[in-house]
Amino acid sequence: MRLRHIRGAEESIAASPYVVQNPEEEKGRWAERFGNANPIEIEVGMGKGRFIMELAQKHPDRNYIGIERYSSVLLRGLEKREQLELPNIWFMCIDAKDMADYFEKGEVSRIYLNFSDPWPKDRHAKRRLTSPDFMKVYDQILAEDGVVEFKTDNRPLFEYSLEAIPAAGWKIVRHTFDLHHSEMAEGNVMTEYEAKFSAEGKPICKLVASR
Repeated sequence: MRLRHIRGAEESIAASPYVVQNPEEEKGRWAERFGNANPIEIEVGMGKGRFIMELAQKHPDRNYIGIERYSSVLLRGLEKREQLELPNIWFMCIDAKDMADYFEKGEVSRIYLNFSDPWPKDRHAKRRLTSPDFMKVYDQILAEDGVVEFKTDNRPLFEYSLEAIPAAGWKIVRHTFDLHHSEMAEGNVMTEYEAKFSAEGKPICKLVASR
């Protein structure tokens, strides 16, 4: 899907008090940025931010970072952020493949991947956020007991992930092909896409992976 660019998005993000402008300077120092030593959880590809901002509201004892590489998409999330009092969340406009440049080993406790681009062509498999290449990146920043949570409506991508993640040396702790009708639905927070797809009757797949 082609994203519509919003004029001035980059300038607005550069001026936003909610965006970390030089994330490489925060590596190993995120506790200072948040002002506490609470666990840090990241959403990669946060879209308009509904999911991660709801998590931040529900769990003030945890810290959250929303990552979105597309400035026009992140801008929509920032517009929502301006309406909320959330001291436990920051945003970054970066490419997820570079996350090891911004976080020390063990600095992150959980990574959320929600409705990621499926990159359906085989030649683009390395771009999938559950590919072995990306799992290596997560391995570099997650705590020893850290986990990756992945949700999608795309069955082929989910089946690929069930094979690719163990191939990268990880374990699938739990998974379901129909999240909203499973025990994994307890405490579930929906994304914008999830609300849309579930309203259309599409089953949502979810897995949790650890090392």
